[in-house]
Amino acid sequence: MKEAEGLQGTADQPKASPEALAFLSGIGHREVDQCLFADSLVTISDSGRELGEFSVSIQKASYENEPCYMVHANSHGAIDNIPCGTSITAYVSSSLETLEQNHHEYMKVQEHMLDRKVNMVRRDGCLVVNRVTTEKEEVKKQTFTLPLHSIQGFVSEATNFIILRILAQQKKIPEKIMFLSFNADTQLSVATYRELGTKKQVVGKEMVDVFGIEMTISSGDDIQASWHCYFLPDGHLASRVQLGSPVTMNLLQLPPIANKEERDQKPVFEKKPLVWEEDMELHSKFLDRKEELKAGHSSYVRDHPELKTLLADFMQFLLLRKPQDVFSFAQDFFAPFDFQRPPDSSFKTS
Repeated sequence: MKEAEGLQGTADQPKASPEALAFLSGIGHREVDQCLFADSLVTISDSGRELGEFSVSIQKASYENEPCYMVHANSHGAIDNIPCGTSITAYVSSSLETLEQNHHEYMKVQEHMLDRKVNMVRRDGCLVVNRVTTEKEEVKKQTFTLPLHSIQGFVSEATNFIILRILAQQKKIPEKIMFLSFNADTQLSVATYRELGTKKQVVGKEMVDVFGIEMTISSGDDIQASWHCYFLPDGHLASRVQLGSPVTMNLLQLPPIANKEERDQKPVFEKKPLVWEEDMELHSKFLDRKEELKAGHSSYVRDHPELKTLLADFMQFLLLRKPQDVFSFAQDFFAPFDFQRPPDSSFKTS
């Protein structure tokens, strides 16, 4: 097992453009609240074969008792009969600051698992990044920190999903916007956006207009990755493809139309009446207490939608890996979420 840690942030590192900083400063609750919905696409090969699924959702949540937004993206399937997948769960503020993000990627090749987990969290004026890469029996662990003042204009993968929805709804890409972001190797790079214009796309049985945006992650003159994403007028993702990839993610069915009032409307949960006999005082108290606990538990689950997301991801990776020691597997899986530990404690123990 290899471990490394350090402080990054040098004078020659890339910087966000003034236009990007101005764009971020103009974003608030109003813009992000228009992006609170879920997208579900199907991954399709060049031959038209369905290979997997891709989904991304944005919803209101809380982080350390403060209101924020939770972004969850999940992609899984098999390319060339190789199981692979990516899961991202993050908490983002209304000003698009990433409070914490967990990014998990895996690929299973001939009984060998390639696995990468990256956790980033804002703490004490820094962005603390923990990265664990497992290839066969070799485990590499790295921890580094970036002073927040040195990465103004930084956007994570989760923040990128929000920015794309906002730009798609505005149908206008500000000129010269250049953000900071991480590339596939968790190195500071530049993220740029370019308008691709409008085109026709078949979704279900309908021909619709979609607006295209190109997002590119690059380091200097070396382009690391570029994506073409097309959106419906309301910001729903219609298609997504990484340039050079043999697969495309397509929307197969138009989402239901929801106006602003419907989107902002909160669900109403009616309390079911208790049926009890008046002469059974002890039984009555028991039923009252039972209902009180159920209401409290339900309220907690509604206020923390990330619970279902985390448990779904855990079950997916558990069934894929099928470990003999489920307890140890669960301990390793949930270790990045232990806020009581120092940021690098789980990476220094074995």
